[in-house]
Amino acid sequence: MAIPASRQDLIDYCKRRLGDPVLEINVDDDQIEDRIDEAIQYWQEFHSDATIKTYLKHQVTATDVANEYIPISSNVLTVNRMFPMSSAFGTSFNMFDIKYQMMLNDIADMQNFAGDLAYYEQLQQYLSILDMKLNGTPQVHWSRHQDRLYIFGDIADGDIQVGEYVVAEVYTLIDPDTHTSIYNDLWLKEYSTALIKQQWGMNLIKFEGVQLPGGVTFNGRQLYDDATAEIEKLRESIRLEWEFPADFFIG
Repeated sequence: MAIPASRQDLIDYCKRRLGDPVLEINVDDDQIEDRIDEAIQYWQEFHSDATIKTYLKHQVTATDVANEYIPISSNVLTVNRMFPMSSAFGTSFNMFDIKYQMMLNDIADMQNFAGDLAYYEQLQQYLSILDMKLNGTPQVHWSRHQDRLYIFGDIADGDIQVGEYVVAEVYTLIDPDTHTSIYNDLWLKEYSTALIKQQWGMNLIKFEGVQLPGGVTFNGRQLYDDATAEIEKLRESIRLEWEFPADFFIG
């Protein structure tokens, strides 16, 4: 079918692009599966459409406290930040809370022009600065290939207790088995075809110079070189056109 909606559809599409069934594609099925895996992995690493920003919550267990790290799903590509577990100004909502008093005395009396939104916004920023200075934010380190989120200080010092929740802002990979529309991604189709074409040329290189009946010879080297050039062009395009901008750190 013209619009791939599954892994096999993508494989069939790539083979038709290369000439199947008019031509015999001299690539083993296992080799094709490997090339598709490589294409999807490269697409997930660099294409902005391959990830989605979301928030993960995790309830701390006794095992987490003992290990001093929190397990993270292998589908997580990056961890941007972790939200503070507590706030000096936002954890309580009683009559002595600063925000409560501000709302009571200022915002609730806006109809009499005792306060306004500009003042409220300025005070919110002031409270946030105080909160950051007094409490700070959790210092974390995420190890992708270990699937662990290390939290420095908070667990060891007892600031995070068993039963509490931690929340992290992350980018997770889109599961191709669930969201099958990724198989119709234009870049992924082009890249998968180029990888299979390169494998085809690599397989034929060993027959280079061998003359078949009728004077026909294989030109695997040309096929391999053409595919390699296509792959380099596609890799350049995904980094320049589809990758998220790099984060900059100032400190």
